[in-house]
Amino acid sequence: MQNQRCLPALARILFAATILCTIFAAPIAARAQSPYKILDQWKLTDAGGWDYLLADSAAHRVYITRGDHVDVVDTTTGKLIGTIGGLHGTHGIALNPDGKLGYISDGGGNAVVVFDRFNLSTVATIPAGTNPDCIIFEPATKTVWAFNGRSKDITVIDAASQKVVATLPVPGKPEFAAADGKGNVYNNIEDKSLVLRIDAREKKITATWPAGCESPSGLAMDIEGNRLFPVCDGNKMSVIDASSGKLLANPAIGDGPDAAGWSARHQLAFASSGDGVLSVVDATTYKTIQSLPTKRGARTMAYDAATDRIYLVTADFGPRPAATAENPHPRPPMVPGSFEVIVVGR
Repeated sequence: MQNQRCLPALARILFAATILCTIFAAPIAARAQSPYKILDQWKLTDAGGWDYLLADSAAHRVYITRGDHVDVVDTTTGKLIGTIGGLHGTHGIALNPDGKLGYISDGGGNAVVVFDRFNLSTVATIPAGTNPDCIIFEPATKTVWAFNGRSKDITVIDAASQKVVATLPVPGKPEFAAADGKGNVYNNIEDKSLVLRIDAREKKITATWPAGCESPSGLAMDIEGNRLFPVCDGNKMSVIDASSGKLLANPAIGDGPDAAGWSARHQLAFASSGDGVLSVVDATTYKTIQSLPTKRGARTMAYDAATDRIYLVTADFGPRPAATAENPHPRPPMVPGSFEVIVVGR
């Protein structure tokens, strides 16, 4: 009988505990689902265009390629730490997991430039193909991969010896790439609307798949879920099974994308577009859950998983020059001193 009298009291305790868990869990869920917004805007007064940028979470830095130099910015203050100069036309940055060295694809110099991450000095200059663009570090083989846009091939560099160990032809213009850490490299072929899977150990193409959308540029990867997220013209992102090449979905994104990002913690894919929109895609439903207005020209981005922040770059522009026979599609000039980093978070 004593045990039966205890049952209502136990039920009341369990009910109260459930209510408390619900109360405390609600703000956490709300925070997880809260929309992204612009948190800050940092001005960098140095001249130069830009291409890709890369966040270094551990060092609280973001690297930004700026034509003849690379800006290194402190993400806690928004201040310029320093620059890596003496370059010719930079495109991308890769970092060695050893924390000591970084790599720049110097497209104008047809080279990969190795730099010291402590003092930002140049350590080595390694010849590559013509106009290296995307660059990644492949951890399973400890190699650096530079994707050469004009010679349509890939330069593979051994990180230890800093020597070229392979040159791999590809069937078109290579754009962005991703590595799964298990020895597979994936690469968008922009002019053929393809995605390649490459065996990093054997240095050979093992699969060629349709990208599922036109002119794929940026590429993000869900390593645990084995999914690829190319971003394309026509306001489309593809979701591709990285084992079979099967197209899983085509979420809508902004116009003129050039970069993508992935949040494993929140199961979100991102696309930054030249029309000034940051698209946020829920990777559990393949629905676009937010289209955040940023600023026209903010087409490249870097995602910092440690802080759940996104860094985009753009500038103000003057009137577009008249077309000529030599330059039928001229770009409008950048207004001096208008370059900025847009910080997005929640």
